[in-house]
Amino acid sequence: MDKTTLKKIMPFATDANIDKFLPHLNDTMATFEIDTPMRQAHFLAQIAHESGSLRYVREIASGEAYEGRKDLGNVMPGDGPRFKGRGLIQLTGRTNYKLFDEYTNHEYDLLHHPERVEQPDLASLVAGWFWHRNKLNELADRDQLMKITKKINGGYNGLEDRGEHLTRAKAALITS
Repeated sequence: MDKTTLKKIMPFATDANIDKFLPHLNDTMATFEIDTPMRQAHFLAQIAHESGSLRYVREIASGEAYEGRKDLGNVMPGDGPRFKGRGLIQLTGRTNYKLFDEYTNHEYDLLHHPERVEQPDLASLVAGWFWHRNKLNELADRDQLMKITKKINGGYNGLEDRGEHLTRAKAALITS
């Protein structure tokens, strides 16, 4: 994918952020077989929403809402803010950070340094890993926006915005 295509999908993304993330997004999509126009459209639409068009790699909220959330693995005091959403897909919760650490053989030591997910390479890689781990390529192949959103968000927050990004992504990737 090139810069022009990504700008069509995320028209509000700055050129600087596109330049910063584009090579990592391309690597990530290749690594996790996000390799058809439909898969790429869904993946990019979701990260466009989750990151505010590549503006945010750390959740704006404090993370206190996640404190004590055993479903996220937040069992230690301070886990909510420590493991709040990060990366282009807003990876959340001690469990997800731990699972990514295990996937990379603890190369990044995210349990001790969760802020590392804010770096462009990891922000992209974590998004692809989460996508792959949750079998979202299969849902993208079937054009299942609501099911993908539920897996990523836990609900349907921002569904309209995700749909708008998806429409632009399909136009840029499928119909061009």
